[in-house]
Amino acid sequence: MLIIAIILGTLIAGIGSVWLAAALSFGMLARYTQHMLSLAAGALLATAFMHLLPEAFESQAIAQDLFATLLVGLVFFFLLDKAELWHHGHEHNHGHVGEQSHHQQHAHDDDKSNKSGGWAVLAGDSVHCFGDGILIASAFMADMRLGIVASLAVLAHEVPHHMGDLIVLRQSSSNQRAALVKVSLAGAVTALGGVLGYLLVDQLYDYLPYFLILASSSFIYVALADLIPQLQKRASLRETAAQVAWLLAGIGLVTLISRMAHAH
Repeated sequence: MLIIAIILGTLIAGIGSVWLAAALSFGMLARYTQHMLSLAAGALLATAFMHLLPEAFESQAIAQDLFATLLVGLVFFFLLDKAELWHHGHEHNHGHVGEQSHHQQHAHDDDKSNKSGGWAVLAGDSVHCFGDGILIASAFMADMRLGIVASLAVLAHEVPHHMGDLIVLRQSSSNQRAALVKVSLAGAVTALGGVLGYLLVDQLYDYLPYFLILASSSFIYVALADLIPQLQKRASLRETAAQVAWLLAGIGLVTLISRMAHAH
């Protein structure tokens, strides 16, 4: 009975949050993609700095080890970006010379940076969802009502940055369904974390802070390297004010949900 409750709770939190985010991203808010980029950047940064990092540092883990993990994570996602760009640029340059090739290369590099940003988001999201699954399993094993509250808190908390995931993936492809499937698969990792958490809760508990740190490194990298540069193009005062307002809205939304979750 307990394992069924954990699987249901993790699937609702993991995949339900993705579909809710998709309804917002591709439905009523789809016209405001630029604003959604700002919202996503704010949500990803706030998720990392206001939720994941504090939770990791509340553990018994040594701070120096956690900072080292954060640094390794940031360097890893940077190298992932470079590997994707180099591989694609090498293929594209083969047999092409002149200024036209140079312009094509820049256009392709821009597209490829979005794709590698998408992979970084999916990797980080999968790690984060796995950690969420362990947290939900732990809550259910402590008390059934606490498990339900934890599942709902994770669902609410995941919506803003799943919106960010979907927006990043849409930058690399116009295919909404492919983006939704990829992020849904990452969300489904929550159930895997829940099952493993149920089976190995004592052994995995010590590694949970490092999962949280790796997830936060991916969100920080994607926000700073992929989303915010797209917002730094020259814009009117009104557009700039809107970008800042939506960035702050993303930060505020996650901070509010995080505080509500911790209140429980």
